Amino acid sequence: MIKSIIQKNGFIILDGALATELEKSGCDLNHRLWSAKILAEDPDMIKHVHQLYFEAGADCTITSSYQAVPDGFLQAGFSPEAANKLIQLTFSLAVDARDAFWESYSGTDRPKPFVAASIGPYGAYLADGSEYRGGYGLTKEELMAFHRPRIDLLIRAGADFFACETLPSLLEAEALASLLADYPGVRAWFSFSCKDGAHISDGTPIETCAAMLDKADAAEAVGINCTPIVYAEELIRRIRQTTAKPVVVYPNSGEEYDASTNQWYGDSSVASFQERAEAWIDRGAGLIGGCCRTGPDEIRQLEALRRRQQSETNRP
Repeated sequence: MIKSIIQKNGFIILDGALATELEKSGCDLNHRLWSAKILAEDPDMIKHVHQLYFEAGADCTITSSYQAVPDGFLQAGFSPEAANKLIQLTFSLAVDARDAFWESYSGTDRPKPFVAASIGPYGAYLADGSEYRGGYGLTKEELMAFHRPRIDLLIRAGADFFACETLPSLLEAEALASLLADYPGVRAWFSFSCKDGAHISDGTPIETCAAMLDKADAAEAVGINCTPIVYAEELIRRIRQTTAKPVVVYPNSGEEYDASTNQWYGDSSVASFQERAEAWIDRGAGLIGGCCRTGPDEIRQLEALRRRQQSETNRP
Protein backbone atom coordinates (compact mmCIF):
# COMPACT_ATOMS: atom_id res chain seq x y z
CA MET A 1 0.00 0.00 0.00
CA ILE A 2 2.63 2.54 1.07
CA LYS A 3 4.93 2.00 -1.90
CA SER A 4 2.13 2.43 -4.42
CA ILE A 5 1.03 5.74 -2.88
CA ILE A 6 4.60 7.02 -2.84
CA GLN A 7 5.11 6.04 -6.48
CA LYS A 8 1.97 7.92 -7.49
CA ASN A 9 2.33 11.03 -5.33
CA GLY A 10 6.04 11.42 -4.63
CA PHE A 11 5.67 11.11 -0.87
CA ILE A 12 2.99 10.47 1.73
CA ILE A 13 1.97 13.39 3.95
CA LEU A 14 1.36 12.37 7.55
CA ASP A 15 -0.41 14.52 10.12
CA GLY A 16 1.15 16.61 12.87
CA ALA A 17 0.87 16.50 16.63
CA LEU A 18 -2.49 15.58 18.13
CA ALA A 19 -1.71 16.69 21.69
CA THR A 20 -0.36 20.07 20.58
CA GLU A 21 -3.61 20.90 18.81
CA LEU A 22 -5.71 19.63 21.72
CA GLU A 23 -3.80 21.90 24.08
CA LYS A 24 -4.26 24.85 21.71
CA SER A 25 -8.00 24.19 21.95
CA GLY A 26 -7.89 24.40 25.74
CA CYS A 27 -7.70 20.72 26.66
CA ASP A 28 -5.82 19.91 29.87
CA LEU A 29 -3.48 16.98 29.15
CA ASN A 30 -1.60 17.09 32.45
CA HIS A 31 -2.50 13.49 33.28
CA ARG A 32 -0.85 10.10 32.95
CA LEU A 33 -3.30 9.28 30.14
CA TRP A 34 -2.17 12.40 28.23
CA SER A 35 -4.24 12.89 25.05
CA ALA A 36 -6.11 9.62 25.74
CA LYS A 37 -7.78 11.47 28.63
CA ILE A 38 -9.79 13.47 26.08
CA LEU A 39 -11.35 10.28 24.67
CA ALA A 40 -13.67 10.20 27.68
CA GLU A 41 -14.03 13.96 28.12
CA ASP A 42 -14.49 15.30 24.60
CA PRO A 43 -14.08 12.74 21.80
CA ASP A 44 -15.48 15.19 19.23
CA MET A 45 -12.44 17.38 19.84
CA ILE A 46 -10.14 14.52 18.81
CA LYS A 47 -12.21 13.98 15.68
CA HIS A 48 -12.00 17.70 14.97
CA VAL A 49 -8.19 17.64 15.13
CA HIS A 50 -8.08 14.70 12.72
CA GLN A 51 -10.27 16.73 10.34
CA LEU A 52 -7.95 19.73 10.61
CA TYR A 53 -5.05 17.63 9.40
CA PHE A 54 -6.98 16.10 6.51
CA GLU A 55 -8.01 19.59 5.43
CA ALA A 56 -4.37 20.71 5.67
CA GLY A 57 -3.35 17.98 3.21
CA ALA A 58 -2.58 14.85 5.26
CA ASP A 59 -2.80 11.51 3.47
CA CYS A 60 -2.75 9.70 6.80
CA THR A 61 -3.85 10.43 10.33
CA ILE A 62 -2.52 8.62 13.39
CA THR A 63 -5.06 7.57 16.01
CA SER A 64 -5.17 8.83 19.59
CA SER A 65 -4.20 5.41 20.99
CA TYR A 66 -0.54 6.29 21.66
CA GLN A 67 -1.00 6.30 25.43
CA ALA A 68 -4.30 4.38 25.47
CA VAL A 69 -3.75 0.94 26.99
CA PRO A 70 -6.09 -1.14 29.19
CA ASP A 71 -3.95 -0.94 32.32
CA GLY A 72 -3.63 2.83 32.01
CA PHE A 73 -7.39 3.30 31.91
CA LEU A 74 -7.92 0.84 34.77
CA GLN A 75 -5.45 2.74 36.94
CA ALA A 76 -7.35 5.94 36.12
CA GLY A 77 -10.56 4.41 37.47
CA PHE A 78 -12.25 3.13 34.31
CA SER A 79 -13.89 -0.28 34.15
CA PRO A 80 -12.40 -2.94 31.85
CA GLU A 81 -15.38 -2.56 29.52
CA ALA A 82 -15.04 1.21 29.35
CA ALA A 83 -11.28 0.93 28.78
CA ASN A 84 -11.77 -1.41 25.85
CA LYS A 85 -14.43 0.81 24.28
CA LEU A 86 -12.24 3.90 24.58
CA ILE A 87 -9.30 2.18 22.90
CA GLN A 88 -11.51 1.11 20.01
CA LEU A 89 -13.00 4.60 19.88
CA THR A 90 -9.58 5.95 18.90
CA PHE A 91 -9.87 4.15 15.59
CA SER A 92 -13.51 4.95 14.85
CA LEU A 93 -12.95 8.67 15.50
CA ALA A 94 -10.12 8.77 12.97
CA VAL A 95 -12.10 6.79 10.40
CA ASP A 96 -15.19 8.96 10.85
CA ALA A 97 -13.07 12.10 10.37
CA ARG A 98 -11.48 10.62 7.26
CA ASP A 99 -14.80 9.56 5.76
CA ALA A 100 -16.43 12.94 6.44
CA PHE A 101 -13.53 14.72 4.80
CA TRP A 102 -13.43 12.41 1.81
CA GLU A 103 -17.16 12.71 1.21
CA SER A 104 -16.79 16.47 0.87
CA TYR A 105 -13.47 16.44 -1.01
CA SER A 106 -13.86 17.56 -4.60
CA GLY A 107 -10.26 17.21 -5.79
CA THR A 108 -8.75 14.40 -7.82
CA ASP A 109 -5.06 14.81 -7.06
CA ARG A 110 -4.65 12.81 -3.87
CA PRO A 111 -5.37 9.25 -2.74
CA LYS A 112 -8.08 8.50 -0.22
CA PRO A 113 -6.44 9.12 3.17
CA PHE A 114 -5.76 6.16 5.41
CA VAL A 115 -5.60 5.65 9.17
CA ALA A 116 -2.61 4.36 11.12
CA ALA A 117 -3.46 3.00 14.57
CA SER A 118 -0.89 4.29 17.03
CA ILE A 119 1.05 1.87 19.20
CA GLY A 120 3.09 3.94 21.60
CA PRO A 121 5.93 2.36 23.58
CA TYR A 122 5.74 0.89 27.06
CA GLY A 123 7.39 4.09 28.27
CA ALA A 124 4.31 6.11 27.26
CA TYR A 125 2.21 4.03 29.65
CA LEU A 126 4.72 4.75 32.42
CA ALA A 127 4.22 8.49 31.74
CA ASP A 128 7.69 9.34 33.00
CA GLY A 129 9.46 10.24 29.78
CA SER A 130 11.08 6.82 29.39
CA GLU A 131 10.01 6.63 25.74
CA TYR A 132 13.06 8.84 25.30
CA ARG A 133 15.32 6.51 27.29
CA GLY A 134 14.22 2.87 26.93
CA GLY A 135 15.68 0.30 29.27
CA TYR A 136 12.46 -0.67 31.04
CA GLY A 137 13.92 -3.87 32.46
CA LEU A 138 11.34 -6.03 30.67
CA THR A 139 11.93 -9.06 28.49
CA LYS A 140 10.82 -9.33 24.88
CA GLU A 141 8.03 -11.69 25.96
CA GLU A 142 6.83 -9.25 28.62
CA LEU A 143 6.73 -6.44 26.08
CA MET A 144 4.75 -8.62 23.68
CA ALA A 145 2.26 -9.42 26.45
CA PHE A 146 1.89 -5.71 27.23
CA HIS A 147 1.21 -4.67 23.63
CA ARG A 148 -1.03 -7.57 22.57
CA PRO A 149 -4.35 -6.49 24.22
CA ARG A 150 -4.34 -3.03 22.59
CA ILE A 151 -3.46 -4.48 19.19
CA ASP A 152 -6.23 -7.07 19.55
CA LEU A 153 -8.77 -4.36 20.37
CA LEU A 154 -7.74 -2.12 17.49
CA ILE A 155 -7.80 -4.95 14.97
CA ARG A 156 -11.29 -5.86 16.16
CA ALA A 157 -12.24 -2.22 15.59
CA GLY A 158 -11.06 -2.52 11.98
CA ALA A 159 -7.41 -1.46 12.04
CA ASP A 160 -5.07 -3.23 9.63
CA PHE A 161 -2.23 -0.71 9.61
CA PHE A 162 -0.28 0.46 12.66
CA ALA A 163 2.18 3.17 13.58
CA CYS A 164 4.59 1.58 16.05
CA GLU A 165 6.04 4.89 17.10
CA THR A 166 8.48 6.67 19.41
CA LEU A 167 10.21 3.35 20.07
CA PRO A 168 13.28 3.95 22.25
CA SER A 169 14.82 0.49 22.11
CA LEU A 170 15.68 -2.23 19.65
CA LEU A 171 14.17 -4.82 22.00
CA GLU A 172 10.74 -3.20 21.90
CA ALA A 173 10.86 -3.03 18.11
CA GLU A 174 11.76 -6.72 18.00
CA ALA A 175 8.86 -7.49 20.35
CA LEU A 176 6.36 -5.62 18.19
CA ALA A 177 7.66 -7.12 14.94
CA SER A 178 7.31 -10.61 16.41
CA LEU A 179 3.85 -9.80 17.76
CA LEU A 180 2.52 -8.44 14.48
CA ALA A 181 3.71 -11.59 12.72
CA ASP A 182 0.85 -13.32 14.56
CA TYR A 183 -1.67 -11.24 12.59
CA PRO A 184 -1.57 -12.15 8.87
CA GLY A 185 -2.15 -9.16 6.59
CA VAL A 186 -1.54 -6.57 9.29
CA ARG A 187 1.25 -4.11 8.48
CA ALA A 188 2.97 -1.21 10.25
CA TRP A 189 5.65 1.39 10.13
CA PHE A 190 8.23 1.38 12.89
CA SER A 191 9.67 4.71 13.99
CA PHE A 192 12.22 5.37 16.72
CA SER A 193 12.96 8.22 19.07
CA CYS A 194 16.61 9.16 18.61
CA LYS A 195 19.08 11.02 20.82
CA ASP A 196 21.39 12.17 18.02
CA GLY A 197 22.00 11.73 14.32
CA ALA A 198 23.15 8.13 14.63
CA HIS A 199 21.53 6.39 17.61
CA ILE A 200 18.08 5.66 18.94
CA SER A 201 17.30 6.55 22.55
CA ASP A 202 18.81 3.41 24.10
CA GLY A 203 22.07 3.94 22.18
CA THR A 204 21.55 1.35 19.46
CA PRO A 205 22.77 2.51 16.02
CA ILE A 206 19.82 3.31 13.79
CA GLU A 207 21.37 1.09 11.08
CA THR A 208 21.03 -1.93 13.40
CA CYS A 209 17.34 -1.19 13.89
CA ALA A 210 16.73 -0.74 10.17
CA ALA A 211 18.55 -3.98 9.35
CA MET A 212 16.39 -5.93 11.81
CA LEU A 213 13.16 -4.47 10.42
CA ASP A 214 14.29 -4.99 6.84
CA LYS A 215 13.71 -8.70 7.52
CA ALA A 216 10.34 -8.23 9.24
CA ASP A 217 7.39 -8.87 6.91
CA ALA A 218 5.04 -6.70 8.97
CA ALA A 219 7.28 -3.64 8.64
CA GLU A 220 6.31 -1.62 5.55
CA ALA A 221 8.42 1.39 6.50
CA VAL A 222 11.18 2.26 8.96
CA GLY A 223 12.16 5.60 10.39
CA ILE A 224 12.07 8.14 13.18
CA ASN A 225 9.64 10.35 15.04
CA CYS A 226 9.58 12.70 18.03
CA THR A 227 13.27 13.30 17.41
CA PRO A 228 14.77 16.80 17.11
CA ILE A 229 14.35 18.04 13.58
CA VAL A 230 18.07 18.81 13.20
CA TYR A 231 18.97 15.09 13.33
CA ALA A 232 16.47 13.92 10.72
CA GLU A 233 18.54 14.25 7.55
CA GLU A 234 21.51 12.24 8.82
CA LEU A 235 19.25 9.55 10.33
CA ILE A 236 17.45 9.12 7.02
CA ARG A 237 20.80 8.73 5.25
CA ARG A 238 21.85 6.00 7.66
CA ILE A 239 18.54 4.15 7.40
CA ARG A 240 18.71 4.17 3.59
CA GLN A 241 22.11 2.51 3.76
CA THR A 242 20.54 -0.51 5.46
CA THR A 243 17.07 -1.00 3.98
CA ALA A 244 15.22 -0.35 0.74
CA LYS A 245 11.91 -0.06 2.60
CA PRO A 246 10.28 3.39 2.61
CA VAL A 247 11.61 5.75 5.26
CA VAL A 248 9.15 7.48 7.58
CA VAL A 249 10.13 10.71 9.30
CA TYR A 250 8.02 12.95 11.53
CA PRO A 251 10.26 14.81 13.94
CA ASN A 252 9.29 17.14 16.74
CA SER A 253 9.93 20.87 16.60
CA GLY A 254 13.42 20.58 18.04
CA GLU A 255 12.38 21.67 21.51
CA GLU A 256 13.11 19.31 24.43
CA TYR A 257 10.56 17.82 26.82
CA ASP A 258 11.07 17.78 30.58
CA ALA A 259 8.97 14.91 31.98
CA SER A 260 9.37 16.17 35.56
CA THR A 261 7.62 19.46 34.75
CA ASN A 262 5.59 18.42 31.69
CA GLN A 263 7.07 21.39 29.86
CA TRP A 264 8.88 21.96 26.55
CA TYR A 265 11.90 24.23 26.42
CA GLY A 266 14.52 25.35 23.92
CA ASP A 267 14.22 26.68 20.39
CA SER A 268 11.88 25.50 17.66
CA SER A 269 13.17 24.68 14.18
CA VAL A 270 9.82 24.43 12.37
CA ALA A 271 10.31 27.77 10.58
CA SER A 272 12.39 25.91 7.99
CA PHE A 273 10.12 22.84 7.89
CA GLN A 274 9.42 22.87 4.13
CA GLU A 275 13.06 23.39 3.24
CA ARG A 276 14.13 20.59 5.57
CA ALA A 277 11.42 18.28 4.24
CA GLU A 278 12.72 18.77 0.71
CA ALA A 279 16.15 17.64 1.90
CA TRP A 280 14.58 14.60 3.58
CA ILE A 281 12.93 13.62 0.29
CA ASP A 282 16.26 13.99 -1.49
CA ARG A 283 17.77 11.66 1.13
CA GLY A 284 15.06 9.07 0.49
CA ALA A 285 12.17 9.77 2.87
CA GLY A 286 8.79 8.57 1.59
CA LEU A 287 6.46 9.41 4.48
CA ILE A 288 6.77 12.83 6.12
CA GLY A 289 4.85 14.60 8.87
CA GLY A 290 5.33 16.25 12.22
CA CYS A 291 5.33 15.15 15.83
CA CYS A 292 5.20 17.15 19.08
CA ARG A 293 4.91 20.94 18.72
CA THR A 294 4.04 20.80 15.03
CA GLY A 295 0.58 21.47 13.62
CA PRO A 296 -1.57 22.04 10.52
CA ASP A 297 0.70 24.85 9.33
CA GLU A 298 3.59 22.40 8.85
CA ILE A 299 1.30 19.94 7.06
CA ARG A 300 0.16 22.70 4.71
CA GLN A 301 3.81 23.37 3.95
CA LEU A 302 4.23 19.73 2.96
CA GLU A 303 1.14 19.89 0.75
CA ALA A 304 2.53 23.02 -0.95
CA LEU A 305 5.87 21.28 -1.46
CA ARG A 306 4.22 18.28 -3.07
CA ARG A 307 2.12 20.43 -5.38
CA ARG A 308 5.23 22.30 -6.45
CA GLN A 309 7.15 19.09 -7.12
CA GLN A 310 4.26 17.60 -9.08
CA SER A 311 3.96 20.80 -11.12
CA GLU A 312 7.66 20.69 -11.94
CA THR A 313 7.42 17.03 -12.91
CA ASN A 314 4.48 17.69 -15.25
CA ARG A 315 6.01 20.78 -16.82
CA PRO A 316 6.61 20.31 -20.60
